[in-house]
Amino acid sequence: MDFLSGELAARFLGVLMIDLILSGDNAVVIALAVRQLHGKTRKRAIFWGAFGAVALRLIFAAVITYLLRIPLLQAIGAVLLVWIAWKLLFQDHEEPEEDVEAAGNIWEAIRIIIAADAIMSLDNVVALVGVSGGNLWLLVFGLALTIPLIVWGSTILSALMDRLPWLVYVGSGVLIYVAVEMFFKDRVIHDWLGGSLEGIEWMIGVGAAVAFMLFGWWYARRVRRREAAPRVR
Repeated sequence: MDFLSGELAARFLGVLMIDLILSGDNAVVIALAVRQLHGKTRKRAIFWGAFGAVALRLIFAAVITYLLRIPLLQAIGAVLLVWIAWKLLFQDHEEPEEDVEAAGNIWEAIRIIIAADAIMSLDNVVALVGVSGGNLWLLVFGLALTIPLIVWGSTILSALMDRLPWLVYVGSGVLIYVAVEMFFKDRVIHDWLGGSLEGIEWMIGVGAAVAFMLFGWWYARRVRRREAAPRVR
């Protein structure tokens, strides 16, 4: 049977691996975005965030050949992802007047989740389309499998972030690493660099992620000290 063919089995395993690896990025974004929500509100935000991620992947899968022709699309997406990582990391430490509803607003969380998913889903879809080898059923299976993986992953991560706040910095660092990776994968940027950084992009990504996490830790300490200091009138 064709279903049992070695090639199809290999592609099936490939789709599983791609889903397990790439769904982690989406789970990190959702966990960061919902960490200030609680109970049923958090569960709803996680569900709709995962649903939005899969819906975007379906749309991108339908128009992937056109999207890949847009110059600097991934580079622009990388810059936007850095902004989202900044917003998610520092929303706890914004000035009070700027943070009135951010903490408990489910729609704000969903908006951030879908914006980040829109940026990261292009890479995910390219990988899934390539591994599935044009097999529509494998592609649909891979996209459908994304929902439980993202929901379970983000639920576990958000619970861990409640207990271990330092994981918030790690999560933001992951997003920075993904952003750097996306930037260097952009066709225009890759051609412009001429492969001069090939093999060390991951080092730049790790360095940027660590620098971002350290800056976040320093900034959080600075804000806490300022808030703890007595106010002179």
